[in-house]
Amino acid sequence: MTENVFYQDAYASRCDAVVTAIGDGTIVLDRSVFYPMGGGQPGDTGKLVFGDGAQLAVVDTRVDSDDIVHHVEGDTSALEVGDAVSAEIDWNRRHRHMRMHTCLHLLCSLIDAPVTGGSVAAEKARLDFDLPESTLDKIALTASLNELVAADHPIGIEWISDEQLQQQTELVRTMSVKPPMGRGKVRLVNIAGVDLQPCGGTHLKSTGEIGAVRVRKIEKKGKMNRRVILAFDE
Repeated sequence: MTENVFYQDAYASRCDAVVTAIGDGTIVLDRSVFYPMGGGQPGDTGKLVFGDGAQLAVVDTRVDSDDIVHHVEGDTSALEVGDAVSAEIDWNRRHRHMRMHTCLHLLCSLIDAPVTGGSVAAEKARLDFDLPESTLDKIALTASLNELVAADHPIGIEWISDEQLQQQTELVRTMSVKPPMGRGKVRLVNIAGVDLQPCGGTHLKSTGEIGAVRVRKIEKKGKMNRRVILAFDE
């Protein structure tokens, strides 16, 4: 089972680790700062640096059971289980994912409808809402989002039990993706006074760090689906 360093500190950009498994173009470590793809957020990229100075590029990160699997480019034939390594993410890309993912939570707080899907990227992000009629206004949504960003609301992580979540079903905003349960507790992201919902992604410490954003497009995607696409206003 890989220790998820990013759950303890989303701002950690590197950590020391030990190789626990080597596959065909994959490496598993005992601990990792690399976020594995999930919840609409892409897996981290970066590099693994070994004691002799050798490096392997990490081009994707996935999860397999309780292991974080680093997909690498390069020759792994000289590696052995037990080798020490420095795991280092592409911090600029991760931080943009954190900014976008946190902004999607703000968007959730502004639209009173279940979420049917979504995705995060370094340049843009989207959420799909279960809305039969388009009552959304691009200019008004942009203004409201930037007000929440400028207010610099603090963001924290909380945990509740599986039983508590079952009694508070209103916390779950997504229709297609349910929060991971069965391990006794569920992780919540709390944007103070704005939004509280289960989420396993990486997030900022406050909304002010998101920076200026804009609603780039609102699209009709089916009879009961409205897609809102966000971008940084840089």
